Amino acid sequence: MNATDRVRLGRTPLEVTRLGFGTAPLGGLFQALADDEAHLVVEAAWSEGLRFFDTAPQYGNGLAEQRLGAVLSTKPRDQYVLATKVGRLLKAGAPPQSDTFPGAPPLNPVFDFSYDGVMRSVEESITRLGIDRIDVLHIHDPDEHFAEALSGAYPALDRLRAEGTIQAVGAGMNQAEMLARFAREANFDCFLLAGRYTLLDQVGLTELLPLCVARGIAIIAGGVFNSGILADPKPGTHYNYQTAPDELVQRAARIKAVCERHDVSQKAVAIQFPLGHPAVQTVLTGCRSVDEVNENVEAFRSPIPPAVWHDLKAAGLLAADAPVL
Repeated sequence: MNATDRVRLGRTPLEVTRLGFGTAPLGGLFQALADDEAHLVVEAAWSEGLRFFDTAPQYGNGLAEQRLGAVLSTKPRDQYVLATKVGRLLKAGAPPQSDTFPGAPPLNPVFDFSYDGVMRSVEESITRLGIDRIDVLHIHDPDEHFAEALSGAYPALDRLRAEGTIQAVGAGMNQAEMLARFAREANFDCFLLAGRYTLLDQVGLTELLPLCVARGIAIIAGGVFNSGILADPKPGTHYNYQTAPDELVQRAARIKAVCERHDVSQKAVAIQFPLGHPAVQTVLTGCRSVDEVNENVEAFRSPIPPAVWHDLKAAGLLAADAPVL
């Protein structure tokens, strides 16, 4: 595969690269990052041909949007697709939510899935990005707020789409079940499914992915390393943004052993696996250094012998009905 291969994003006219760029690390996910380093990372992704960029207000309390926009605002606007999210407003003085983004500004994300809150969120994202057009807007992690997301956030995004202000309406979550509910109850173009269709977790196969194929909804697969465990399965690594339990570290190590037996990197198999499903149009990988950009692009392009998929399924490490490339 080539990182510059472009595919249509669901039913929308947007063309995205098969390998996209996720920006949580630009916001200092788990470890603070300097502005100049973040800018170099985005430039490296651009140089490698990546043209789909995903961000969110939550990532570093606005840092990721600011840093991404500082670079993309210098690029031709018609040459890339930009996605961000709604559902959290950044407020000074709100109680801290977590220490996931050390070094973030003293602003705290507060859930707001109301119509007015979404419109305000969009305006604030545009200001932080310094870019006057967003292509894709996702409702971000409405796990405990399904009703408000459907009655407040969705109508706001639907209006922006009808007016031509945005091109695609989506939802981004770390679970598949609620995305399936959204697919049945409203008109979505795409979903960002984080961590639920990976080498370690294929729960998306149960309902969501077949439903998206039937309804023409594109899946953007995020979290393909499950917060790091599939990139480097060792004690103390992360899974779902928390320290991984031992049994998952051992399972990831078994996957790595199969990959090493066939002389391919586990990162390559993890990045490419989701693209075997017809619902999945692109995968996102977050990078905090130029070296990580180069490593992920190389992994994306590396050939995977069919025997790898066969052996993973034979060992019970991959769902038997999971389609592969």
